[in-house]
Amino acid sequence: MIQLTNRQARQFLLLKHGLLGEHQFTGKQGVLDFVRQVSCIQFDPIDVCGKNAELVLQSRIKPFSKDILDELLYKDRLLIDYPDKNLAIIPVEDWPYFERYRHAARQHAKHYPEMEALTEQVRVYMQKHGALSSNDLKLDGNFSWQSVIHWSSGNNVSRSVLEQMYSTGELIIHHKKGTRKYYDLAQKYIQPSLLNAPEPIEGELEHHKWRVLRRIGAVGLLWNRASDAWLNIWGLKSEQRNEVFRQLLQEARIIAVVVEQMKDILYCRAEDLTLIEAVLQNPTPKWRCELIAPLDNFIWDRKLINELFGFDYTWEIYTPAIKRKFGYYVLPILYGESLIGRAEIIAERKSGTLVVKNIWYENGIKPTKQLRAALKQCFQNFAVFNGCETISAESMS
Repeated sequence: MIQLTNRQARQFLLLKHGLLGEHQFTGKQGVLDFVRQVSCIQFDPIDVCGKNAELVLQSRIKPFSKDILDELLYKDRLLIDYPDKNLAIIPVEDWPYFERYRHAARQHAKHYPEMEALTEQVRVYMQKHGALSSNDLKLDGNFSWQSVIHWSSGNNVSRSVLEQMYSTGELIIHHKKGTRKYYDLAQKYIQPSLLNAPEPIEGELEHHKWRVLRRIGAVGLLWNRASDAWLNIWGLKSEQRNEVFRQLLQEARIIAVVVEQMKDILYCRAEDLTLIEAVLQNPTPKWRCELIAPLDNFIWDRKLINELFGFDYTWEIYTPAIKRKFGYYVLPILYGESLIGRAEIIAERKSGTLVVKNIWYENGIKPTKQLRAALKQCFQNFAVFNGCETISAESMS
């Protein structure tokens, strides 16, 4: 068991995420290294000032452009769109570990025999024409259908069939145009040794151990309690999670961490002990100012962030406007070792303007000359990331 001060726990988390001191990740290789380190980054199609996955990367990778992520996904095929923590992006080498979900989808499809004839039509069309979206394919059918993995589909038969074939692993997302997904046959893009590999882990308990360990690594520190960090791990209820933690501790694959004035014990992966040793040396890293994505791995567990950083964050995008405390799409602001406020930012791409609509500082935070200079540089970097040439930031004047 390791004991940390609150500051040391915060430093560890930030160092783990490449958010403390000098940038640890550079360019395309840096994107790949970071995604492999955290196992997955959450995807969300809403684009107010960058999509969530892009926002996660822009705060860590120097330099980063949206084209880099697109190339890794749709040209190099080293990353792939795949459900993990909800919709996500994962390293393609992790494909075999999710075979049990594809198997479940194939079993599920047997309840809809009318689907097979439509599926064959898609195969034939794709062999001839290549990648397509649901708008490119007009299938006739009349049946009620629910995907086993993630989506609920309505009466669009073409979309339903494509999503079912995606959930079984027969299709992958070939590319996206805006929010529209284009699919193609997985066998064209995933090497057979991965595509057809049997699941490496047998048994539900061992699979749960793999996924919990993966999520702890994705966040850095987690507790054994209900958390959004466990979303989309099938069958992981509190009883199963308790047994998983017991075994991972016994096998010395996770380490218990006690943080001052915190009731709950936290856990980190054993391989992250070197980072804990680094923060125990009381480093004084160079301060950075970064905008954090709403669904960033770093803040997956909002209650944990509140306890460690004293920062209460709710993504208010689905909150009725009249009930919002802040705004529609608001990003936390990291400055040094603290979350010092939040900003509502809109990229008006037609005019090439990044609009900083509002900034809300946390109680006790004074916008000093140094902080304003750091924020100005942060917004300048963010404007370049969004392809904007000018910045409108009345709230900073």
